Amino acid sequence: MAVSSISAGTAVAAPRRVLSVDMLRGITIALMIMVNDAGDWEHVFGQLDHAKWNGWTLTDLVFPTFLFLMGASIVFSMRSREAKGDCNPTQVGHIFLRFAKLVVLALMLAYFPRMHWTMRIYGVLMRIALCYLIAALILLAVPAAHRVRVLLAIVLTLLVGYWVLLRFAPVPGAGHPVRDFPLLDPMWNLTAWLDRCVSGFLLKWLHTGTLYQKTRDPEGLLSTLPAVASVLLGALAGMWMRRPQSDRRMQRGLALAGAVGVVAGEVWEIWFPINKNLWTSSYVLLAAGLAALLLALCSRLVDQREQPWPRWLRRMTWPWFVFGSNSIVAYTASEALEKVGSSLKIADAEGDRHSLWALTYENVFARHGSNEWTSLAFAASYVVVCFVPVWLLWRKRIFLKM
Repeated sequence: MAVSSISAGTAVAAPRRVLSVDMLRGITIALMIMVNDAGDWEHVFGQLDHAKWNGWTLTDLVFPTFLFLMGASIVFSMRSREAKGDCNPTQVGHIFLRFAKLVVLALMLAYFPRMHWTMRIYGVLMRIALCYLIAALILLAVPAAHRVRVLLAIVLTLLVGYWVLLRFAPVPGAGHPVRDFPLLDPMWNLTAWLDRCVSGFLLKWLHTGTLYQKTRDPEGLLSTLPAVASVLLGALAGMWMRRPQSDRRMQRGLALAGAVGVVAGEVWEIWFPINKNLWTSSYVLLAAGLAALLLALCSRLVDQREQPWPRWLRRMTWPWFVFGSNSIVAYTASEALEKVGSSLKIADAEGDRHSLWALTYENVFARHGSNEWTSLAFAASYVVVCFVPVWLLWRKRIFLKM
């Protein structure tokens, strides 16, 4: 599979990166920033907010798409390191080092800017770190000759096993699902119960470890298992892209696998509803299927394309390559700037204190009233602001890896 680096207005340089993966990752990160940073959460278009519980929106597809692409990237990275002569112990050391960097970054963002020890430990970066560690070690441990079959077996075990746990395992203090309370009840499900247990233990002994939604957390411990399946499905896609074959055959295979995933997810929803908060198995299949379809489309658009590219294509794809080349930097910048803007308080003429974040929205975007469009305009503008630091890194050809 050809890999390259690209810049606006120039030809593709020597092999370096998989363009379709960078492009889709850039789109995903831009969407992640936009849906996380609405100007007014009382006025948000339905597709730019998470589903309240069961069901899904465009926003619910963003995070699993990132994990899917991370799985593909792990495959490409390991192949690159193998080509350089890195042995397994060296690769294990690299995996744990990257995991540690992501954990430290996650804890720093959780600690900042309140500088208070009692904080949420779960979160997007912590889930990325855990999923990366588990998936990368699995890929390294499984022999290449049997990797596809073993990964499929692991994915099947994770998804079916998670369904069995949430469908049949009793929840202490509540009883059995379906018989004593509804399946996937927001309060009474095994995932939420375990989150409360872990949080209670951490708060008692370490005085930290709050939950995002008080009684449960969308990035909790047990739901990390199906999230690992999302990464492994991406790894399978990456392995398929690596196979010696024509680009057309590779793209058709990705699209076919994506369509199968979407159908399987929608069918499984009958018995195990699609639910992002619990990262249900049907949700994993649906999201991975749609990610594979999008990756096939991006690959058709940019991979192995003859040079020079048309001007319209260079201009259309360039921002996504910039975002995709330093995706963690872009996400970290968006989180840090939002925390600073929300914590800085400024007094108005009446002496009331408002955050810089709210004042910017009210005085620049919503001067004549807040609605879905002004909220979206603020979020889109914030994406542009977060683009600046990764663009500066791009210009200097600096690609930071955690």
